[in-house]
Amino acid sequence: MIRHDPEIQDLFRRYCAPSRRYLKLGGAVVHMPRGEYKPFARALAADAQAISDAELTILFEGSWRERRTAAWLAAVSRRDHFREQVGALLLDSEVCCAGKAYCVTLASFGTARDADLLDAYLDRYLRRPDLAYDQPTAMGALAYTDTVLHSDRAGRLLQAGGLWPQWFRDAPHMRGDDGISTYLSGIRLACAAIDECAGF
Repeated sequence: MIRHDPEIQDLFRRYCAPSRRYLKLGGAVVHMPRGEYKPFARALAADAQAISDAELTILFEGSWRERRTAAWLAAVSRRDHFREQVGALLLDSEVCCAGKAYCVTLASFGTARDADLLDAYLDRYLRRPDLAYDQPTAMGALAYTDTVLHSDRAGRLLQAGGLWPQWFRDAPHMRGDDGISTYLSGIRLACAAIDECAGF
């Protein structure tokens, strides 16, 4: 159930709407000119510290705009106690345009449990080539956690005959090389932005 009540509308105005933040969390933030990036990142960091857990919980009940913003605020403020909720939202894939933010948040937390949640998502959705959800971003996020944890959770999915090459081959919306370097690079840049914001 997605909330549309006055309480969530107020939180949207406070945390999502300034500078149309919800549109910039993701690829746009990592490619911003430095002069635009610094004030954006400082404002994001300030709101990440200011928002309460109760307010974050409400944002996670909103539309994709609120959920995307909530995921980044949780990541920047290092609130890894939202891990299970973020993982459940990713697995449910109830709304569009928020899944990438969930993947970035889990990657930024970077523990074995975060890898478990990403792995569970991939195990379900790499079996669905008909769904153009967030499989590439989740694959990049899982590979990123491997670099942090010195593990190889992504290996079984990436190997010949694994779920990733099968999904990539059968998904009509995917073209080109089935490598994940582009997706891994995107996660790395997003996590670096989160780390920088957390340092303000």
